[in-house]
Amino acid sequence: MVRSIARVNAALWVTAVRICTIPVVMALVLVNTDQTRWWAAGLYAFAAATDSLDGWLARSRGQVTVAGAFLDPLADKLLVSGVLLCLVQLGSVGAWAAMIIITREFAVTGLRLVAVNERLVIPAGRLGKAKTLSQNLALLAFIAPHRWPWIDDPLLYVALVLTVLSGVYYFIMARRRLFEMRAPDAHSGVDP
Repeated sequence: MVRSIARVNAALWVTAVRICTIPVVMALVLVNTDQTRWWAAGLYAFAAATDSLDGWLARSRGQVTVAGAFLDPLADKLLVSGVLLCLVQLGSVGAWAAMIIITREFAVTGLRLVAVNERLVIPAGRLGKAKTLSQNLALLAFIAPHRWPWIDDPLLYVALVLTVLSGVYYFIMARRRLFEMRAPDAHSGVDP
């Protein structure tokens, strides 16, 4: 029985591992020695890579679940937000940049929850995937113990631009799907 539970929920196990790495990555960043920062970078890269793995496992095995659809993006948001908060505390990243990213992440998550309530799916597009990649690269650059402003800062600015653009894209897609698909209720005379 235990083996069948593990096999059936392999994608959820991978997501759970990613969630469990978040406080460890944060602690390693905050200890702030060269050695712990390298460990944090390696663990962050591992956690970011599991994002693709759990999605692939769920789709390839036909095991896409509501729990997975909720936990997978939540784990990503928590990983990025947690590391950003640590980097802000250390003075490595400006609070304004962290707030742009965190605000977008949770606004899109809220938007997706509204869409799910309406039985609509707003899939991740290429822009969203590019945003995720750019954020991961930027955060890895900032987690590493040595600062290279000619690399770190441009990576962060690219991530910020893609973060804003992908957020705008999701809201445009949501507007089309949530508001334009509804017709006025003929019986009440009130728009739903």
